[in-house]
Amino acid sequence: MYTFIKIRGFRTIATSALLALLLVNQNAFAQASNAVASVAANQPKLAVILNSGEASISLIDMPTRQVIKTIPVGKEPHHLMLTPDQKTLLIANAAGNDVALMNPTTGELTGRIPNIIDPYQIGYSPNHKWFVANGNRLDRVDIYTADGANLKLAKTVKLAKTPSHIAFTADSKIAFITLQDSNELAAIDLETQNILWVMPTGKVPAGLWMTPGDQYLLVGITGEDNVQVIDWKNRKEVKRIPTGKGAHNFRPLGDKKHVFVSNRIASTISLINMQTLEKVGDITGLPAGPDDMEITPDGKTLWVTLRFSKKVGVIDIPTMKLVTVIPVGKSPHGVFFTPRAGWE
Repeated sequence: MYTFIKIRGFRTIATSALLALLLVNQNAFAQASNAVASVAANQPKLAVILNSGEASISLIDMPTRQVIKTIPVGKEPHHLMLTPDQKTLLIANAAGNDVALMNPTTGELTGRIPNIIDPYQIGYSPNHKWFVANGNRLDRVDIYTADGANLKLAKTVKLAKTPSHIAFTADSKIAFITLQDSNELAAIDLETQNILWVMPTGKVPAGLWMTPGDQYLLVGITGEDNVQVIDWKNRKEVKRIPTGKGAHNFRPLGDKKHVFVSNRIASTISLINMQTLEKVGDITGLPAGPDDMEITPDGKTLWVTLRFSKKVGVIDIPTMKLVTVIPVGKSPHGVFFTPRAGWE
């Protein structure tokens, strides 16, 4: 009897323990499944690629990495920008003199903003009060007061040759513009729309990036092989960071410490530490013409347009290796998807 009670008690305890273990495993599995589902739900599904040389857009299904649709959008779409409410993608058609509106998750064109003249590069000020459009072909910068996609021209500012890229101070008081063919950097007061100053740079300055705390401006010197570091408050060069021939455009990693720069002629992408102002790595083995870049929200994958190759590259950031390329249209320039890693 004693032995029977003992065995029955053991069996009861063992059964209870097994059930508890199963419940724990089940809960862990459910939590893991939910975590995987949450990560999957937070991954972008659609990439938008601007084919500048074909007046079209390629829409790529990101999970399969296949082009699912190519649609006409306007002449020479070069750059794009999400509206402050994150609901509309603005696509600047430089030769079409307008801005197309797109649903950023479905790729559906929803309208146009007419009479935006020669919008090569576009950008909202950090406070979303100003919208700046660089007229690369017409040597002008148009400054608009902005309420989302509702734009009202405040002033046209004439500058020297070929206004290219834009950067802002964090307080939205100053816009900086690179002037590619006059080898200069201009600063514009956004409240008055007046030119504050113009200073010389290296040959063919293009991309601009402001380091944390508005300390330095980084300038991609496309006509050379370096990034120029400028102390903009004192209007002087601090140093040059050698990266590769055709240093062109920037995309921050999202950790407030590192930024990528594409080297179009060298066909590489360099990683710069913004605190030490040193190059800390290179992505090599790319097809010709790496240009604009975007990063997935998990910070693990870099997408880059390969402007001279009619392709888009997909790069694994931890290994700094090219994973695959996707054929698109002629002269692919801008790239966009949402969600994405932070621009900081």
